[in-house]
Amino acid sequence: MEKKKKRSFTRGIILAVLAVAIGYTVYAAVTKDTVKIVKAGADAPDFEVVDLNGEKHRLADYEGQGVLLNFWGTWCAPCEREFPAMTKQYGKSKHEGVQIIAVNFAQSEFEVKKYVQNMGMTFPVAIDKTKSVFTAYNIGPLPTSIFIKPDGEIERIVTGEMSEQQISNYLDSIKPE
Repeated sequence: MEKKKKRSFTRGIILAVLAVAIGYTVYAAVTKDTVKIVKAGADAPDFEVVDLNGEKHRLADYEGQGVLLNFWGTWCAPCEREFPAMTKQYGKSKHEGVQIIAVNFAQSEFEVKKYVQNMGMTFPVAIDKTKSVFTAYNIGPLPTSIFIKPDGEIERIVTGEMSEQQISNYLDSIKPE
């Protein structure tokens, strides 16, 4: 009789562990879908970054201006190829109410500063050390560029390298009227 009680107790513990595991799996699956997917037509999530010069940039501070939010890394060859065109277009667009903010993927400040100097980038460059902006925008492949209209709505999301003509056209599409 004692042996039968022990066996029942062991089975009860095993069933309890299985029930907790199944409950956790269901909870994880349900809460996973609560992460907001950033897409064109949605409001851009606000963010704050500090650029290499120590200046803060919040999306909310750019209300009434278009913003190109570019996500990149120094190892990214397509990023390197599109930066000269982006720098050239920034020279024109900043006077027309369109800003460019480049957000680096958590690399060292030394490495990023050296890269920015070599590339001659003139627009604000920030390092997302906590990856909070990358997470807020669900950034996967690099480069990813998000074009934000003056009212804060996402006009378009471009993953991959852009030509200078594309950059120019997309910046024109987010100019304030």
